[in-house]
Amino acid sequence: MAGNLVDLDPELAYRHAQVALQRGGRVDVVREAAALTAYATGRYAEALRELRTVRRLGGSIEHLPLMADCERGLGRPERALAIADEPDAKLLPHDSAVEMQIVIAGARLDMGDPEAALLVLTRLETKNEELQVRADEARVAVLRALGRDAEADELEASLPEEVEEEIEEDIVLYDTAELPEPEPEPSDEDEAMDEDEDVAYDDEDGLHEVDEDEDKA
Repeated sequence: MAGNLVDLDPELAYRHAQVALQRGGRVDVVREAAALTAYATGRYAEALRELRTVRRLGGSIEHLPLMADCERGLGRPERALAIADEPDAKLLPHDSAVEMQIVIAGARLDMGDPEAALLVLTRLETKNEELQVRADEARVAVLRALGRDAEADELEASLPEEVEEEIEEDIVLYDTAELPEPEPEPSDEDEAMDEDEDVAYDDEDGLHEVDEDEDKA
C-alpha cells in the first residue's frame, strides 16, 4: 500500500506505513516501508533509524545511498561521505553505486566545494534514464553554484517534464481513523542517543532498544 502511494501522496503513504509498523514491526519489509515513506516526507532522522534497523535485521546494503542522503538532510554531509567510504559501499551494484555518487556530489556541494561535486557528476556513467535525469538535476544545481548559469539553463531545459500520476482506483485505503497522527521529528539530542543504542528482540513486543552498557553486562 505505502509503496503504491509514496510517489503520489507521500504523507498518506507515510501514515499507512505507520499503521503497518504498529501491526508488524518485526518484519523487515515493514520497517523498510516505514523508512522509505519517512524519507519521502523529509523525516530524515526517523528514516535513518528505520534504515539502520532494516540493515540490522537483514544485512542489506542496498539502502546505503539513502542513509547517506538522510545524513545530508540532517545537515551532516561529512557523515554522508563517511557512509560512502564504508567497505560495504564498495560492494553496491551499479545503479546503487551511481545513486551513492549523486549523494557524494550533493555532500560536496553542501560543504562548499562545487568543483569537486561537478567532478563526481562528470565521471558518472549510467544507462538508467531515471538515474541520468537525477544526475543531470544535481549537475544543474552545481553549475548554478559555480555561476555557470547559461550551462545550467541549457541542461535544465533538456530535462523531461514531470508527469503527475493519479491514484489507481483499485488501491484500497485504510480507514483514516486507523492512521496515526505524524509524530514530530526527534531533536539532535534524541538522534545522538539513538546512535548509542543497539536493537534487540523482545518476546512480548518485538523490537526494543538496549543500551550498550546493559548489553555488555
